[in-house]
Amino acid sequence: MVNSQVAGGVCVSRSCAGCGGRIADRFLLFSMERYWHTHCLKCSCCQAQLGDIGSSCYSKGGMILCRTDYIRLFGHTGACSACGQSIPASEMVMRAQGNVYHLKCFSCATCRNQLVPGDRFHYVNGTIFCEHDRPGAALLNTHLQSNPVLPDQKVC
Repeated sequence: MVNSQVAGGVCVSRSCAGCGGRIADRFLLFSMERYWHTHCLKCSCCQAQLGDIGSSCYSKGGMILCRTDYIRLFGHTGACSACGQSIPASEMVMRAQGNVYHLKCFSCATCRNQLVPGDRFHYVNGTIFCEHDRPGAALLNTHLQSNPVLPDQKVC
């Protein structure tokens, strides 16, 4: 994203990719090969004016996103934490402890059953277990000193 000032009195008529209106402002933004009014380039999720919050924006699946919403929706890499494959912008995802998963990849490490919203699960040392396959107390006690065990969670 580039914040530009209209060059020394040269009047070049440009239309805004956001509203379609003519850009006559002193400042304009150039992002994704298009020109924008500074108030028209907004995050598709939080509606923050992207020119006001930084010098970069993200685009995926037809959405224009601020850094915070991009990471919230697609993780730091835009990839599934289980399989490592890219997650398309239009695909629904599951999230746990800051990680993002394809729906089909959000499954119990023991029985491989896919977890769905409403299912209770356990997140132990970065691994997902369904309610029935949580490692036993003896196994958990051996890992308590060096590895955090997070409390039961519920898929929302």
